[in-house]
Order: sequence, then C-alpha cells, then structure tokens
Amino acid sequence: MTVAIQTQIIRVNGVVQGVGFRPFVWHLAQELQLTGWVGNDASGVVIHVQGTPDHLDKLRQRLRTEAPPLARVDAIHAEVIDAGPFVGFSISDSQTGVANTMIGPDVSVCDDCVQELFSEGDRRYCYPFITCTHCGPRFTVTRHLPYDRPQTSMSAFLLCPQCATEYASPPDRRFHAQTTCCPACGPRLTLSNMQGEPMEGDCIAQTVKLLQAGAIIAIKGLGGFHLACNARDAGAVARLRRAKNREAKPFAVMVANVQSLHAFASVSTTERELLESQERPVVLLNTLATTGIEPHFPGVADGLSTVGAMLPVTPIHYLLWHEAAGRPPGMQWLRAAQDMVLVMTSANPGGEPLVRVRSEALVRLANIADYLLDHDRDIVARCDDSVVQANGTHWHFIRRSRGYAPNAIALPRGGPSVLAFGSHLKNTVCVTRGAEAFLSPHIGSLDNAETCRFQDETVQRMCDLLAVQPVAVAHDLHPDDYSTRAAIVFAQEHGLRAVGVQHHHAHIAAVCAEHGFQGPVLGLALDGVGWGIDGQAWGGELLLVMNGVHSQRFGHLAPLALPGGDKAAREPWRMAASALFALGRKDEIATRLAQPGAEALVAMLERDLQCPRTSSMGRIFDAAAALLGISSCMQYEAQAPVLLAQAAMKGIAKSGWPSHQGSGWQIDNHHVLHLLPVLEGLLDSSDVPLAAARFHATVVAALAQWVMLASEVSGVRTVALGGGCFLNTLLSSKLRLTLEASGLQVLAPSRISPGDGSIALGQAWVAQQILEAGACV
Repeated sequence: MTVAIQTQIIRVNGVVQGVGFRPFVWHLAQELQLTGWVGNDASGVVIHVQGTPDHLDKLRQRLRTEAPPLARVDAIHAEVIDAGPFVGFSISDSQTGVANTMIGPDVSVCDDCVQELFSEGDRRYCYPFITCTHCGPRFTVTRHLPYDRPQTSMSAFLLCPQCATEYASPPDRRFHAQTTCCPACGPRLTLSNMQGEPMEGDCIAQTVKLLQAGAIIAIKGLGGFHLACNARDAGAVARLRRAKNREAKPFAVMVANVQSLHAFASVSTTERELLESQERPVVLLNTLATTGIEPHFPGVADGLSTVGAMLPVTPIHYLLWHEAAGRPPGMQWLRAAQDMVLVMTSANPGGEPLVRVRSEALVRLANIADYLLDHDRDIVARCDDSVVQANGTHWHFIRRSRGYAPNAIALPRGGPSVLAFGSHLKNTVCVTRGAEAFLSPHIGSLDNAETCRFQDETVQRMCDLLAVQPVAVAHDLHPDDYSTRAAIVFAQEHGLRAVGVQHHHAHIAAVCAEHGFQGPVLGLALDGVGWGIDGQAWGGELLLVMNGVHSQRFGHLAPLALPGGDKAAREPWRMAASALFALGRKDEIATRLAQPGAEALVAMLERDLQCPRTSSMGRIFDAAAALLGISSCMQYEAQAPVLLAQAAMKGIAKSGWPSHQGSGWQIDNHHVLHLLPVLEGLLDSSDVPLAAARFHATVVAALAQWVMLASEVSGVRTVALGGGCFLNTLLSSKLRLTLEASGLQVLAPSRISPGDGSIALGQAWVAQQILEAGACV
C-alpha cells in the first residue's frame, strides 16, 4: 500500500530566531523522516516540508510543545502546496526583507557552556566569550533582522575552521549559533588603566588582584559596563559612592552562587529560582535579622534590611570567581560558598545612560574607575540589569530590562502600530505591532541631555528592529516633560497624530493590556506624581475606565499642600508640616519637626505661597515617615517610604498584622478619601515600628473600603492596581487579599512593573484603541 506524501509550508511566529529553532526543526525532521528545508525570513521561521500527513501533524505539535528553551511560539500556520519530491532536509540561509519578527533578550551563559568553561581539556577552557545556541547575547549584539551573524556585532570575527565545522554540523550544540567563537577566532579581553594603557599579564588574574587591593574596575557586560569593587572593602565602597555622587542609595552585589548568600541573606524558593534563572535579574532579598548587611559589607546598603543580589551573568563573571578561588579543577568549587562578593553597579555617572563603548568609558568613567576590563565585541544596544522583588510565590518587576526586554507582551487584539514615549521618570518606550507590544529596556529618568539622547536612540532602534512605521504617537500630558516634547516633535516631523494620555490612566491601561482585559474597570492608581487633566499634581486616583479609552476620575485622595513645590517630594518633613497645618496644629511644626526653615514654611502655608496641591499617595507615605522621625530628607527616590515599610515589617514581625484603630479615615459624598486622621494617629507614637505597621494596616483598610464603595456605586467588579506605590509589598499584597476576599476581581502587574517603567505600554494601548474607535481624545 502506497502512503500518501504531502507537502506543506509551515510558518512559525514568535521569538524563533537566534534561539536554535532551525536546528531544532532539523532534528525533528530527521526523527520524523521528513524532507525539505527550514530558514529564517522576515516573519519568523519558514519550513518547506514533505512527508506523511501523520508525521506532518506530529511535526506541528512538537514545534509548539518541545521548542528550545529560549524560544516563544506565538503562532503556527500550515498550508498544503504542490511540489516535486525533496531530497534530504537542510537549513537554508536567512531571507532578507521587511521584518515581522523580533530578537529575544540577552540571557546568561548556560550550564553546558559553564561546564565546558571549566573543563581543562576543552578548547574553550577559561575562554571568556563561550556561548552556544541556548545562551548569551541577542538583543545587545543585533543590528538588523533577520538574526544572522552578518547582522550582528559578531560579523567582525571570522569563524575559524573548527568553529565553522560546529556551526555547520546539525548535531552540534552550536549549529547555527550566531555568537559561536573560540580563542582562535573570537573576541578578546583587554585590561587597561584609565589612560588606555594596557596592563601586562593575564587579564582575569590581574583584575582579581586589583579588586582585592581596593580598586574600582569598569567591567564590560552584555548591555554595558558595570562598576565593580570588593564589597567587603569599606574604603573602596565609600570611594565608589563619592565618585558616583551616590550618597546613600544601596548598591547591588554579585556572588558566585546562592550558597554564598546564606551568610547574610535569606533566600526563598521563589527567590532562588529568580536568581538562577537564565534572565539573571538583580533580586531584592531580606538580610538576616540577626546581623543585617552592615557588618559584612559596610557602606553597601547601610540602614536597610534588604540587599539587591545577582549571580554571574557572563563567562567573564564566572572566571573572576574561578580565579579568586585559586583556579580549582572541575565544577565542584562552584557549588560551594565563595568568599568574594563584589559590588556590581551600572556604570552611569550622574544618572546618565549606561556606558557601552571603550572610548565612552575612558572619558565618562575617568574620575570613577581605576581600570577597564574591556573586550572587542561591540555592544550595539545598551541594556541595564533587571531588578525584581518576590512576595511569597509571586514576584514583580522593579525594573524590567536585560533578560526580559524586549520580549513582546501579547495584546488582546491587533490594531494599528503606535509608538509611545512613556514618562519622565524610569522611562521606557513602547512600539505596538499587530497584537503585540514591545516595551524597550530601561532608559532612565529624562533629567539630563545624555538620557534624552538615549531615548531618541531607543525610539529609532525599536522602530527599525521591528520594521514598524507607526501611524500615531502617544505621550504623557505634562507639557514640560522631555518625553512629551519629543513625542510631539516626532509626530510633527513624520506627519503623525499625537495622542496625549493622562499619566494614571496609562498606569491602569498598562495593567489591563498585560491581562488582556477589555471590560470596564476601576483603576486604583497610587504613585508620587502625575500631571492631572486639571494641571494639578495627581497621585492617589480612583478611575473608572470604560473600554480602555474613556477614563473618569471617580475619586481621589483629599489634596494636601506641597510647600515649596518639588522640594516637598525630596524633603518629607515638608509634607509632615503640610499635614500638621491641615490638622490645625501649625504651632507644633517647628518643635515636632525641628528643621531649619520650619517657621518660614509655616508662613508659606499661611499665605498659600508656592504651595500647589497634590492628591499623591506617595506624599502621604512621605509625611508618615517624617512624622515618625524615620526620614526627614531623602537622598534617593522613595527612600522615606522604603524605610517606613521596613519599620512596619519589624512591627509586624514582633506583633503580627495590626487591626486598624477606629475608622482612621473619611470618604465624602464626592468619593474623596481623607487620610489626615491616619496621619494624626501617628503623633506621639512611642513604638515606631508598631505605629508604622498600624499606618499600613489602616491605609489598606481605607483603600479597600474606598474601592468597594465605588464598586457598589458603579457596578464594576474588577479593579486594576497600578502606580509606583504598589512596589510596597505590604500595601500591594494585603490590599489585593482584602479586595479579593470581598469578591472583586483584582488585576495586578506581573510581567510589567507597577511603576513608571510601564507607562509607555498603557499609553500605546489607549492610543491604539482610540485610533480603532475613531474617538476624540
């Protein structure tokens, strides 16, 4: 009996280039006795394949269920065609054209490559650029799509005969791995001083000696340079702080393995999974209650009960610990705790963008670093470290960047392409293409010319990589923000429609976009500041959002004065003074707060001079921190709320989650939530941790009642939580549990940050729906 042979063209869309997908298809074809060829094209992966219908069905099933670890299959389309007989199965060269795919993010070196890295007989033994199909750089080395070596910064390195054989051999792990290289043909390390003069000897060995001697070294990573020093050397850490003008903001540390963390931090199962994941983010960990972090690493995160930690990302990082351990044979050393701990912080002086090239590093880091550990593989695109925080079995982004961006976020439906310029703080940009939204890696706060130029560069890169010509540009409403001005200029230059989206509407829209939710939703947006439609500073908003497009300010926090304007956001004592004034206790301001200029500030409040109003929840937390004597002036963003939450955790650890005393708040007939009674309840508290815990419990109870009343009035049973205040895990977790217990559906960020890093996604989603609906802004 003759078995029917069928020919199909199968197209696979998603993250399927640069992740070993073509070799994977080749192996499946051998197993299933199929003939034909597979290649990359502008849409993803295309397979021309011939075989029995049963085997073709199995191929399509296994393409989805057994895809390589770095792949993400979004869609598989098959079409039966007429064709002559194929002979064998091959991998073809990529086709050029308009791209309709996307490159995956950079990931850490895989276990197989680490095993080779420390195998003395391997030809890549201790080679600092070892990589394969399943690991290493992607986004940061890619100039154009499709993802092939000539389109990357690896094009500068001609494959040697041995690497070329591996690259062309289907059974090999480096089959069509675009970053394949070895000591004979690939990139090389160099160590130099900051005058560019090379240092003699082994680069890795010299680097470890210099770090142990107290040096600060700029080390080239995947998406840019890190500044590294010995975390146990208080003098080196203090010198790095002075050089970076980073007075108190905590540093992250890098350790060899999870075992090395146990001496100073607790690590949950979720946190371990995050630390060891291929994305290798910085994970915010709780330090041990018995010692904290200061005795181990003075100056790294003084006064905090948390520390940001990460594991090695690149082979260079692994080699540093191998050298510090005395270059032991095999892998056993890597499974034991290692003594060396390094501060590993982004090399970006003064809040500027990450340094990515040697010439830039020698100039911009000249007064910070002592030496430069560099290499000759170009970084095409900057990409900073991602930062995450776990909360039980859940976790959320503090910053979504390397390892995760620019992975697509699936939208509930397709629509016109929109370019969104994001917010002023923690800026990212977003480009939509069909039913996908691509958030860029972290850009930063647009406070200086360099970061503004970086945003311009990122906008162009994202549009080019995605081959998108947007039909509209979305932006914030704040008229003075660079992101707003840049968006309007871009729209004018390209003849596009500019769509303004209110800041807190964008927060809620981002959460809805992530969850694919399109129905009416109550949006609780809590943050530090966002430009309101009335030109005032908003930040504690209860919105009713209909169909994503229309947003109504259903309620808000009762406004407080901002004495001195923006100064009040940096000096919490000003917000405490504002609260005392509003409570009719102005005579207590000077004595309670004991700050220079307190009397002058009272006069400002009395005359209502330089005292704009704000409904910000962030400023309420600032006021609470100052009233409890926890923080009067902030040395970095959100320091006061962080310390307040830390105090509350101590109170909860001692006495449990407190019940709120009385009502402690008021909700008026206009759905305005008054929290002054909560702040007044903090006065004369003798037990600061307990008072901080009660403050959190009362705020949670107040917000929950506020939302539930709004739900009863509006009939809407779904609430979305957005805004930077939800980075506070006490607030976010307790509020979510309370609302869900009341029967509401709660949407919270998980694949995006609650903060301003996701504003661009919300802007894009709103603008896309406005364009589809033909609605007026």
